[in-house]
Parts: sequence; C-alpha cells; structure tokens
Amino acid sequence: MSSRSTYRRAAAAVAVTCASALLASVPANAAPPTLGDTINGNAVHRHLLALQRIADQNDGNRASGLPGYEASVDYVAGKLRNAGFDVSTPEFTYDAYYLDSFSLAVGGEPTEGDALEYSPATPQGGLTAPLSVIPVDDTPGCEAADFEGADVAGTVVLISRGACTFAQKQQIAADHGAAAAIIYNNVDGPLNGTLGDPDDAAIPTAGVTKQVGEGLAGQAGAEVHLDVQSRLESVTTRNVVAQTRTGRADNVVMAGSHLDSVPEGAGINDNGSGSAALLESALRMGGSPNVRNAVRFAWWGAEESGLIGSTEYVQGLSFEQQLDIALYLNFDMIGSPNAGYFAYDGDDSDGVGAGPGPQGSAQIEQDFVDAMAKQGVEIEGSDFTGRSDYGEFINVGIPAGGLFTGAEQIKTEEQAAKWGGQAGVAYDPNYHTERDDLSNIDPVALERNAKALADVIDGYSQSTEGVNGMTRAERAELRSAQASTFADRGRAIPHGHNAS
Repeated sequence: MSSRSTYRRAAAAVAVTCASALLASVPANAAPPTLGDTINGNAVHRHLLALQRIADQNDGNRASGLPGYEASVDYVAGKLRNAGFDVSTPEFTYDAYYLDSFSLAVGGEPTEGDALEYSPATPQGGLTAPLSVIPVDDTPGCEAADFEGADVAGTVVLISRGACTFAQKQQIAADHGAAAAIIYNNVDGPLNGTLGDPDDAAIPTAGVTKQVGEGLAGQAGAEVHLDVQSRLESVTTRNVVAQTRTGRADNVVMAGSHLDSVPEGAGINDNGSGSAALLESALRMGGSPNVRNAVRFAWWGAEESGLIGSTEYVQGLSFEQQLDIALYLNFDMIGSPNAGYFAYDGDDSDGVGAGPGPQGSAQIEQDFVDAMAKQGVEIEGSDFTGRSDYGEFINVGIPAGGLFTGAEQIKTEEQAAKWGGQAGVAYDPNYHTERDDLSNIDPVALERNAKALADVIDGYSQSTEGVNGMTRAERAELRSAQASTFADRGRAIPHGHNAS
C-alpha cells in the first residue's frame, strides 16, 4: 500500500470522526436554519456596490427612463435568470416630469425652496403676486372652509404640510383662485414632495422648509416672485418580475422593492437597500425551491415618479390574476443611516392616519414583529401613508406589509434610547439628495432587515393560512368587498415618497 493511500484512509477516518462529533454537538431539537440565516450583510452590500458603480458610470443616478436605471434592470434580471427564475421585464410608458429651473423670492429676497414634482410651469419669466397665508389647524388647507375669510384669489398662498396630500392642498387653493402655492414642512428638513400625477397638478407649487415657511407666515401681503420652468416627457421603462418555477401559482407570495433612484443621486438607501436585500433573498431561495406557494419577486420602475411601475402592474392584472396573489410585501428604504425599525401598521393599532390594511395585513405586521424580535429588535408601526408601492395592492384588497427604516422624519429621544443613533436628526438626512450613496447605509440595520424579510418570505412560501386561511371563493368575495370599501371612503393613495 502506497503512502498516499495510507494518507487518504487516515484523512477519511478523521473526516468521519469530525462529522460525527459535529452532529453530536447539535441539539436534537435544534431549529433548522431558515432562509434568513443564510443572508449575509456583505453579500447584500455587494449588490449595493454594483448599483453605486452603475450610477457612477451613468451621470450619477439610476432614475427611470435614464441609462443608469436600464443598467440596474439588466443587473437584477441577469442575476435572477442565472439563478433559474422565470424572469420578465415588462415595459410601460408614462409622462416623466423634468424641472429645468426654479427660483423663489419673497419681498425681494431670494428664498430657498424647490418645485414639487409635477408642479405646472409658470409663464416664462415667472409670476409675481402677493402672499396670502392659511392659518394652521389640524387639517391645514385640506378643506374649503380653511380658505373662507382669506382672500386668496390671485395670490401665492402659503399652506402648512399635514393631514392631506399636497395635491389636495393646491387643488383647493386653485379652486379659490390662487395663482400658485407654497407648502412648508411641519418637521425639520427640506420638503421634496410630489403632487402625485400630472392630472392632479392645478397651479405652480413650491415646497420650503419649516423654518422658511414659519418666517413667511408673518409676511402676508409681501410680493412673491415664483419661476418654475418644467415639462413632461413621455418615457418608456421597465419593471423586473421573477417567479419561482415551483409552488402553487394560484396562491402567490409577492414581494417587491422599487429599483429607481431620484435624478439627484444614486439612490443607495432609497431604494438600493430594499432592492439589494430582496435580490439576495431571491438568489438564496433559488428559482426552483421546495415551496408550497410560488414566490414572485418584483423590482419596480418609476416609483419616484408616482408609484407608476407597481400601479401599472396591478392595474394590468385581471381580477382572477389579482386573486392569485395571496399577499404583497414591500421593502423601501431598509438601511437608513440613522435607522429606525418599522413595520407597516396592518391592524391600525397605532391609530394614525390611513387606517388598517386589507384583511390579513395585521398578521403580516405581526410576522415582521416576530422576525425582528428573533434578532433582539423591538419595532414600531408605520402608517400606510401610500408613499410606496404597496398602494395599488391595498386598493384592490390584497393584504400587505413590509419593513422600513425611515426617511426624512426625525428620530425621537425614546427611539434613540431603544435603537441607538441620534435623536433630533432624520432617519435619513440624505433622503432624495446626491449624498444618498454607499456611505449612506447603516450596515447593521440593512442586515437585520434583510434577514427578517427573507424569513417572512420563506415562511409564507410554505403557508399563508394565517393571512388568508379561506377558500378561493371566500377570498374573491372579501376582496371585492374591500375594494368597494376603499372606493366608498375615498381613500386616495397619494403617489411617491413625499405626497403628503
């Protein structure tokens, strides 16, 4: 017998002994590893690195309709095809908003601000009119009564943010004859908002900070010069949709993230973070996993232009195709640098804003609470404001939920004590700016959320009974009733991150 053969036999004996010892060290009742256990923050970060480089090579952004977004679609779709998924990149066309120039002056003094997305243009050279001010109450500028007694006809009207969408505020102002509107923030930081849709845009509308707005509130009658030069341009772009080849196709678990950035930057937290974590989860699951329910992953285009990609997708489905979707999970900004930890408030237990989601949304919220608790993190609820891609799913009665680490809102002292980070500072101070790059990520928050989302998706791939434990006919009846309820109570879902 050769010395090499002896070595091989000895090595084999050692391997068997080590394997036996390892098996003996694992408790018999130990839980099997979950999909979340396989997620590594470094792998998620690698996808972020790819998205940053794509932006760097394409004028610094990944906005829909521009080359950086198309390259992002190719990157995600290529990874998914290599992992064995059925992948499509359906096209859609929409009117993209472009702001060519903006200026604002009050009382002859230049004033910092920005046009709200979809703001109509002023005449060339701008418009000049006196400033009128709407008093602040619980629903500022949200009701016709707010304008009674205020002579706003022919003026630029100043309105505080809060309680309703920006589109509603400027529309009511327009109904009372205002020439333009300025909406100011009710929290610290810039107001980078949207009117949601060209059809909802009635008058030129600017956004300013809380500090600027409060200063202007004492200047009623001052001369305002507002110059907004904007245009709409038809753009064709794509979503990415990938589904497992295994599992029930009539009880699909759907999870999505928007892939586009704003034109100002690379969009690494908003929303490279959700896109990268979702992609890594899909790759770890693989295209033909051992699942009972098919899993459909989506990366949406033109979210920043008004939830266009997800809305087009849902509206393009027949009722039967919508019925095949058991639930929708949304991941939009999950690595904020001053991170909070939130799950969408499916049961409205917080009693804030929009109310509960469709039947089953409460269970989704609880499952995310449990998934984060597994990592020692206590999370809070986040209202279904309609500022992300779950909006149209909710509108047609599909239960929804998801994770969120915060945008321009301010972290409280209590939250800083619970989660770390800095109180009195936005969860993402670089929201919608050129500084949303690779340095704008909390890697701990990113990995925690990535693991939690993977675990919840994985769990639902085996059973959605807790969310929709009913027959298909019962589900159809419920969704029809829910869709009617949302329509009857006029629950308008505003578009974009900052629509209200």
